[in-house]
Amino acid sequence: MLDFKTFTTSSKNLHLEHLEDAIIDKGSSGGAEAVAFLNSIRDMLVGDSKSSVNITVKWDGAPAVFAGRNPENGRFFVGTKSIFNKNPKINYSISDIRNNHTGGVVDKLIVSFNELKRVFRTNIILQGDLLYTKSDLKSARIDGQEMIIFTPNTITYAVPKDSAMGKDILKSNMGIVFHTSYTGKKMEDLQANFGYSQSGTSGKVFMASAKFSDTSGSSNFTDSELKTFDNIIKMAQGSLNKGKTVLDMLQEKATDPLSVAYRLKVFFNYYIRQHQGDSFDKVKTLVDMFKEYFENSLQGEVDKRKTPAGQEKFKVALEGGRQFIKSNQSAIYMAIASHISLQRAKIFLLQKMNQIQSIGSFIKTDSGFKVTAPEGFVALSSKGAVKLVDRLEFSRANFTIAKDWVKGWNLKS
Repeated sequence: MLDFKTFTTSSKNLHLEHLEDAIIDKGSSGGAEAVAFLNSIRDMLVGDSKSSVNITVKWDGAPAVFAGRNPENGRFFVGTKSIFNKNPKINYSISDIRNNHTGGVVDKLIVSFNELKRVFRTNIILQGDLLYTKSDLKSARIDGQEMIIFTPNTITYAVPKDSAMGKDILKSNMGIVFHTSYTGKKMEDLQANFGYSQSGTSGKVFMASAKFSDTSGSSNFTDSELKTFDNIIKMAQGSLNKGKTVLDMLQEKATDPLSVAYRLKVFFNYYIRQHQGDSFDKVKTLVDMFKEYFENSLQGEVDKRKTPAGQEKFKVALEGGRQFIKSNQSAIYMAIASHISLQRAKIFLLQKMNQIQSIGSFIKTDSGFKVTAPEGFVALSSKGAVKLVDRLEFSRANFTIAKDWVKGWNLKS
């Protein structure tokens, strides 16, 4: 039976932001929140029981699966994020699944419907990431050991075949990691309760735990490491303070696709795609690259339009952005420096936390399996939830590695 453990409540959990992007989304207050998150994780890792943050493991599962009972009619359903569409796709039967979805997700949802319906005994709604169905499980020999492997998205997970977990997986028909529960009287009013954690086997369902725990103490900081981390945080706070005015200006237009703020946020992912193997360490280089990226991306929008009338708003946005960047060069430098420092602090924490693994994680290459860190973690507090991911490792792989399982799948389903 599934029980109910939560940490904090927010709106629907459809997308988590990178911690460092808070400075663009929320301005200087977002920067302060990011620093507070990082310091709370630091405190947790040094054993401070007063730490105000909770950590869950971010598994690289796909697709996102929702399951539970509709509070409006009491009927069991499964679905994807499309249960929150304007015209929601809520599946109460296998025929609903076939009617509402296409491609590979159909088979995944059918297995999820059949297996989860048998183990749900409460009225809660859960969101999880599907790890595998029976047909996804493969065998491989890695470092001389027989392993069960499955690749739900980018990362390949490997479990020793003769281990207790391996035996549980082989007996199951599906694997999933639940991380969020929902409460509410209507589907459209559901509130997300982050931090749900359940592990073990129920029926033919293997449930991986989303809870981060270090019983060995191997993620503890040394005094030298603490000093290094604290110095990175001081650098971030210094640049955040110097860039405060422009960060608050950027935040005002963070959701406008033609704004400097929106393009700056997109730029960091663009950089990862285009510059594999590089790191975020040369602020001046990144500032110059962003200027060029902004110019080219907005000019590209202008060039797509055939008429002067169609081009006008993009020309205005391009010229306005140019002037904004020119008038705020030093502050934009500090904004990008803040983003980099926050990433450095985050990666420093991730390197400690990644030492705790109950399951192997790899990237599948043409020549075999390359060891990689887990996707990351989710930090939860009264302020909300953010994801902690090494963008230079996982996000680049996520952009560039083909996902065999989604061939033919309509990603909008």
